[in-house]
Amino acid sequence: MRTDTPRPIFLKSYRPSNYLITKVDLDVALAPTRTRVASRLSLKPNPAHEGKLGPLRLDGEHLELESVKVNGKLLDKGAYKLTEKDLTIGKPPESAFTLEIVTFCNPDANKALSGLYLSRGIYCTQCEAQGFRRITYFLDRPDVLATYTVRIEADRQEAPVLLSNGNQLERGTLAGGKRHFAVWQDPHPKPSYLFALVGGNLAPFASEFRTTSGRKVDLTIYVEPGKENRCAWAMDSLKRSMRWDEERFGLEYDLDIFNIVAVSDFNMGAMENKGLNVFNDSLVLATPETATDASFASIERVIAHEYFHNWTGNRITCRDWFQLCLKEGLTVFRDQLFGEDMRNAGTQRIAEVRNLKARQFPEDAGPLAHPVRPDRYIEINNFYTATVYEKGAELCRMLQTLLGVKGFRKAIDLYFERHDGEAATVENFVACMADSSGRDLTQFMTWYAQAGTPELVCDFKYDARAKTAELHVEQVLRATPGETKKKPLHIPLRLGLLGFDGKDLPLVLANGEAVADGLIEITKRAQTFRFKDVPERPVPSLLRGFSAPLNLAIDLSDDDLRFLMAHDSDLYNRWQAGQDYAARVMIAAVKALQAGAKPDKPTAFVKALGATVANEALDPGYRAQFIVLPSEGDLARMIGANVDPSAIYKARKALRKAIGTGLGDLLEKLYDGMADTGPYSPLAAAAGRRALRNAALGLLAQRGKPEDVARVARHFAKAGNATDEVTALGILSEIKGPEREKAFDRYHARWKGDHLMIDHWFAYQAASPLPGTLADVKKLTRHELFSIKNPNKVRALIGTFAAGNSVNFNRADGKGYAFVADRVLEIDRFNPQVAARLLSAFRSWKTLEPERQAKAKAALATIAESKPLSSDVFEIVTKMLE
Repeated sequence: MRTDTPRPIFLKSYRPSNYLITKVDLDVALAPTRTRVASRLSLKPNPAHEGKLGPLRLDGEHLELESVKVNGKLLDKGAYKLTEKDLTIGKPPESAFTLEIVTFCNPDANKALSGLYLSRGIYCTQCEAQGFRRITYFLDRPDVLATYTVRIEADRQEAPVLLSNGNQLERGTLAGGKRHFAVWQDPHPKPSYLFALVGGNLAPFASEFRTTSGRKVDLTIYVEPGKENRCAWAMDSLKRSMRWDEERFGLEYDLDIFNIVAVSDFNMGAMENKGLNVFNDSLVLATPETATDASFASIERVIAHEYFHNWTGNRITCRDWFQLCLKEGLTVFRDQLFGEDMRNAGTQRIAEVRNLKARQFPEDAGPLAHPVRPDRYIEINNFYTATVYEKGAELCRMLQTLLGVKGFRKAIDLYFERHDGEAATVENFVACMADSSGRDLTQFMTWYAQAGTPELVCDFKYDARAKTAELHVEQVLRATPGETKKKPLHIPLRLGLLGFDGKDLPLVLANGEAVADGLIEITKRAQTFRFKDVPERPVPSLLRGFSAPLNLAIDLSDDDLRFLMAHDSDLYNRWQAGQDYAARVMIAAVKALQAGAKPDKPTAFVKALGATVANEALDPGYRAQFIVLPSEGDLARMIGANVDPSAIYKARKALRKAIGTGLGDLLEKLYDGMADTGPYSPLAAAAGRRALRNAALGLLAQRGKPEDVARVARHFAKAGNATDEVTALGILSEIKGPEREKAFDRYHARWKGDHLMIDHWFAYQAASPLPGTLADVKKLTRHELFSIKNPNKVRALIGTFAAGNSVNFNRADGKGYAFVADRVLEIDRFNPQVAARLLSAFRSWKTLEPERQAKAKAALATIAESKPLSSDVFEIVTKMLE
């Protein structure tokens, strides 16, 4: 917790460490409240350091120091300085030396879940970004790479399984037989944030993998005993990830063992520690009865993401935390490519863009806006954001678009050739892209340095006499906090021109140059592109495949949008046309409601939507995406100012009812026709059919007829898998009546013993738009199955209410804001990371209508005025109120 105003750290202030640690030997004696850690560090002066070496400052927090030795000699207390944040040795040797430190820490008391802690009796570590300093004193920064040998000892009964990074060298029983030990060695130099240690009563789910070169790798997933039967999908996902990385990028795994451990108390989704990935168990455990289709897909992607980090993050790591996007953006892009290969690529791309627009675009438009590579931070944990991850991935995708798939692979090969085993920078990465392709990417670097979502304002004209078309584009780059003047960006714009028959017309520029792959490059604030030999007025299809992370503004008529919905060959743009049309209808309805008028009937939109959803030539999963309207958050972002969440909710609900009513016969046909006829499969085809069926079920329920509610209740009662059961529960959560209460009671009775499945029970009550939801959520915080100290429970209940229930979080009386603000302060006392992420629900408060805006500001002021605050929460609330 802070006692004074935290100061920012700046990218421009980076300096290499004065010393390097080349070898680490750890001896860890596990005990619940007093774990002993003896470290033996091999240090040497850093040749990259300029000037005098000076004192050696080691990071350390929440540690009890027993002793310090330099080259075997015990130091007296006058030879070093100890504070709450560090250990400084005033006059270390100016040549290579050995430093031995003995400390104690308390895993049981560590509710921040950073460093070494206990999760349901399992010893576990989380060291990214700065958790290793809670284990021992160290140069806890990513540009200090060392090899690690780790000896762990523990009570045999309490922790029969002892794991760390790398390969196991030795294990045995200590005298007396009560305690045992294991020795692990990781031969690959790594930064301290990739260190991992696990000890506990865990059950293995084992398999093996043969690499392309023929090496055998032992694979094991460790879970709580009795849950081994939920590991098969995670293991299958791991094997497919390993094979895919070999085939797509030529990257083979480099150790003899790959272990995964699933724990229930975890601040993040998962962590890529070298050879020992630690996962939130919600992203490992899955059976048809206990995991939804969305969970199966998430497990597949996150297993892949953490495995892919073995090369993009571990073998090449970050020079400093400002380069976080270097490992995360690239690895998210790689896991996106994997997901597109494993499933329907078009549907996957839509899901990726939905996520980006829902999470990252509001971040870019509000007080928390920051570049993909920030230039300053107070607390690095606050920058594990959608901007760094998802927008960072879009930058990598744009590079692949500009270089081509083969050119991008060539550049990645050069990246590993140059920087394997190093701590690299964004400049190193982009230089490999430029050098391998011969392209000047200097302007492209602006994407990494400049915050905000650009808007591309387009004007399209057709000259029937000359048979030419003209596209004028202008980059609009709005000010963001700390950045008023913006530079133009290098934007790859993929496009097509559709003729009257719906087919793509050839694209030839006025100078006779063919537009290869429909790609033009925008590098100036304003540019005009002229196309010749255009036989009729075309309908432009711009930003195909979402070729750049921007907002597109072009004056298309309703007829144009309906045409694109029916004919665009680019499935992403076909979907986007439907989204744009739906948003147009709903925003018009919002304006009418605010003016006290009656909204127009959306007959034309409903008809156009029905034509696409009925098209059996399209994949069911794609049609399921097509039928899902823009969210309330999407509409609020598009409206941008004087936002009334209640009016948005009513407008969206009315359109869903109109669809359910207008397409009732079609939706009933889809519901009946998409029913499962065989055993459950989580693969894309079966999941897509379920998604379309459940979407139809939800829209039919909007009609409010007794038979529609009864259909949902039957769907819930007869569900043969978690997807159908949980979807029906979610639909019933919005309907006041006995069917709702009966379903929630039955679900609780069935799943109260499963800490993952019960999260859905919490979440759907928190997401309900019904008026009494806030009171229900407050009551649920006192439920015996809820724990304010478990991040999964906080995300399920409080996080869902704050981020997934716009109408109740944004209550006109401000009580939703006050409730979440109180919870932020409560959680900040023991877990600042979770508190700060919960606080981000206020990120768009300045766009609200004046009365709600005043109440949200008052809630934020309550937080800001509280003492003490962690640096995590201080940074977020300060930015929001600036």
